Amino acid sequence: MRKMASTFPHGIHPTECKHTAGAATKRLPWPPEVTVLLSQHIGAPAKALVKKGQQVKRGEMVAEAGGFVSVPMHAPITGKVKSVGLTLNPRGDMASAIIIERDADADQEEIVGDAQAIDDLSPEELVQAVQRAGMVGLGGAAFPTHVKLSPPKGKRVDTVVVNGCECEPYLTTDYRVMLEEVTWIVEGARLARRATGADEVVIAIENNKPEALEAIMNAVPNNEPISVRSLTTKYPQGAEKMLSRALLNRDVPSGGLPSDVGVACFNVATLAKMGQLLPKGQGLIERIVTVSGGGVSRPGNYIVPLGTSLRFVLEHAGMTDNTCTIINGGPMMGATMPSLDIPLAKGTSGLLALTKNEIRESNAHIFPCIRCARCVDACPMFLNPSMLGLLARKERYESMGETHNLNDCFECGCCSYVCPSNIPLVHLFRVAKAVNRERSASK
Repeated sequence: MRKMASTFPHGIHPTECKHTAGAATKRLPWPPEVTVLLSQHIGAPAKALVKKGQQVKRGEMVAEAGGFVSVPMHAPITGKVKSVGLTLNPRGDMASAIIIERDADADQEEIVGDAQAIDDLSPEELVQAVQRAGMVGLGGAAFPTHVKLSPPKGKRVDTVVVNGCECEPYLTTDYRVMLEEVTWIVEGARLARRATGADEVVIAIENNKPEALEAIMNAVPNNEPISVRSLTTKYPQGAEKMLSRALLNRDVPSGGLPSDVGVACFNVATLAKMGQLLPKGQGLIERIVTVSGGGVSRPGNYIVPLGTSLRFVLEHAGMTDNTCTIINGGPMMGATMPSLDIPLAKGTSGLLALTKNEIRESNAHIFPCIRCARCVDACPMFLNPSMLGLLARKERYESMGETHNLNDCFECGCCSYVCPSNIPLVHLFRVAKAVNRERSASK
């Protein structure tokens, strides 16, 4: 197996703050109720199959997929459906959800599922099984996994890339998965290779995680086309396009996808869940979440049922009064939460309770661009964030997309991080993309 350091051009080196890496994963207590959002993924929302007052068992499908680019939802706890209606979601607007009250007398260890002979399934049947399990990318994007396993017609995936980099500061969920669920990762990698018809699997891990590298390398049989690569620690090493460049020297074309260059990329936690759930015929009902930051007294990695309120999670992690900001995800690409009563979703990899000392002052002055070019040197996509920012502030949004490749920006936050003028570049780019989408839809 190969073990060599490699990386991509540009990028940054933010302070890691991975204080929770050494603590074993713990299970959070069962919440009194969960709110199962019907849209926890990119694509069409799921369609509710239950109604108010109905009894449901843990693992039972409570919502079916709303189309091909959609996944079903399963009950994270055994209990009774309290309501089916609208609730606040992580974006801050209202969305459809199923609220389930926990049955205090029920055995929450029992999970509904139909075991299946996974080795007997064809690639097409494997893809269908992945969709039935409600699998999405657990790294944060929440893209339906079965769609990634189905390359567009005319395109062939020859390499499955497994992302174990976890380059976001604070987050250590993937690290714990690589230490504690290594057998499931390898099984998930086998399933992904079989479903896509790829020739090989490459597992990528940053070189600041030697224990994870050793664990994975020891778990991979020598007679299988699965290799492990050590990559230079740098942000955003874990992005799909960065991995394709660093591992295979393949550049995804502007406006393209990894499948355009024969690559399918999956997060390690996603494949671990595939390896765990598919043989049992079970659905995705819980995940590991990093809870960290100076605002919690008991930081760590916790197994949490999907739909648990952020308030419940943070209270059990010992949230303190000096918490200023709650971030869903990592500090670079995560989003500030408008409420603690928002439910945890499939794509929630971390909850950060940050204090005043850990965040940039919200009322800090924003100065004019001084054309220092730090953002240009940092951008891993070779864009000109300075120019894009100037165009955005003049509301020349269409020009940003047509002549300056705005849509190639995946909002990693490198430009905002290094900007000495404190210009909220990523925020400006998000606004520009939203305006352009609305204009395109109206046309």
